[in-house]
Amino acid sequence: MRRIDVRVGFFGAVAILVVAAAAHAAFEITSAIQIELDRQKKIVAGWAADRVIVRAVVEQNAKGPLSEMDNAKWKVLRRSDPLVTAFQSNAAGRFLQAKLEASGGLITEAFLSAAQGEKVAFAEKTTSYIHKGMPKFDVPFSTRSVWQGRPEFDESAQTYQIQISVPVLADGQSVGALVVGVSLSQLERQAKK
Repeated sequence: MRRIDVRVGFFGAVAILVVAAAAHAAFEITSAIQIELDRQKKIVAGWAADRVIVRAVVEQNAKGPLSEMDNAKWKVLRRSDPLVTAFQSNAAGRFLQAKLEASGGLITEAFLSAAQGEKVAFAEKTTSYIHKGMPKFDVPFSTRSVWQGRPEFDESAQTYQIQISVPVLADGQSVGALVVGVSLSQLERQAKK
C-alpha cells in the first residue's frame, strides 16, 4: 500500500497561493496602463454595438436561459460537449473568436451574456454559465456603464488578466453584457509603446 503525505499537498497549495498573491500584488495599474485599458474599453464597446452581437443577445433574451442549467452543472460539462461548442460556433461566438485572435494575445477571453446573465456566446468555455449577481455582469447591465475588475488569475483563461465589461444596448436599453479579459503582460507592453 502506498502512503501519501498530505502535508506535501497542503504546502504545495500554499506555495501556489503565495506566488499568485505576489504576482497580483506586484502588478500596478500605472496611468499609462489605465490609458491603454480605457482605449480597450472603447474598442470593446464597439464590438458590443456590432449588429452580430446585438442580434445574438436579443434572440437569446427571447428564449431565456437553458432549462435546468446552473453553474454547478455547467462546470462539469466538457469543453467538447455539443452544448458548449454551440456557444463558440454561433455567429457571435465566431465574431468573438476572430476579435480575440486579431488582438495578438492582448485579449485572453471574451464572452457574451444575455439579460438573465446566461451565456450567449464565447471564444472559450467560461467558468460559469450565469454571471448575474457578479459585478462584471450587473454593473454594465444595470447602469449601462463600463466595469473594470482588478488584476487577477483567471481560471478559465489560465492567465493573469484584468476583466472589463460593457453593456450591450438595443434601442438604447441594456439587453446584455460583453466581458473581455485583458492580458496583464500584454497590457504592460502596449502601455510602454
